[in-house]
Amino acid sequence: MNDEQLLRYSRHILLDDIGIEGQERLLASRALVIGAGGLGSPVALYLATAGVGQISLVDHDTVDLTNLQRQIAHTLERVGSAKVDSARQSMQAINPEIQITAIQARADAELLDRLVTDADVVVDCCDNFATRHAINAACVQHSKPLVSGAAIRMDGQISVFDARSPLSPCYACVFPPSDDFEETRCAVMGVLAPLVGIIGAMQAAEAIKLLSGAGSSLAGRLQMLDARSMAWNEIRIPRDPGCSVCGQRHAP
Repeated sequence: MNDEQLLRYSRHILLDDIGIEGQERLLASRALVIGAGGLGSPVALYLATAGVGQISLVDHDTVDLTNLQRQIAHTLERVGSAKVDSARQSMQAINPEIQITAIQARADAELLDRLVTDADVVVDCCDNFATRHAINAACVQHSKPLVSGAAIRMDGQISVFDARSPLSPCYACVFPPSDDFEETRCAVMGVLAPLVGIIGAMQAAEAIKLLSGAGSSLAGRLQMLDARSMAWNEIRIPRDPGCSVCGQRHAP
């Protein structure tokens, strides 16, 4: 690191859990963020401030006036712009030295197969089960850690699914693809603006920990937030040996 980087990242370097070595790992890391909306905004901004060296941001959508209530990477002047381009501008304004790849596209299986293989961590900030399962399948296939978050109305949840460990469940162990979950969208159900910031900031923290080697991750634990009472609940989530996605991969 040069003198400017030592100053910029000094508050990380002062942490025993990160230090110079951990910050250098962040600078050399590659993160893939799927979604540049409510969750993706704080994730992208915090990964940029933390100095994650290469960040790929994927989202097919454009900025809408209704997004500005909670999607803090975007501004009124950018309504109509691609969300990934808008977020990239905000990230570069904070930290111009990192490399940001903006991809305006739907995160389908083909694209994910290409992008996940080059990532050191994948952060799921999307808003539908089909994409979540596609992201999970790609992470299991390529043995990449996945930080998953969700928020709707006044409820949020977050976990880490680390396909590198035979003990860690994958997303499909908890939410099987065969189950018929009701799709809820904030466009219909609404969402408390700071809630996506809380969950997104936690996703960024988990990604930074995974990349830097600091602390221990949420793998095997699902944390759920009820923002009405600001109460957290945590459940342990074991790996399902019969999981249709990761079961065979870790079979004895």
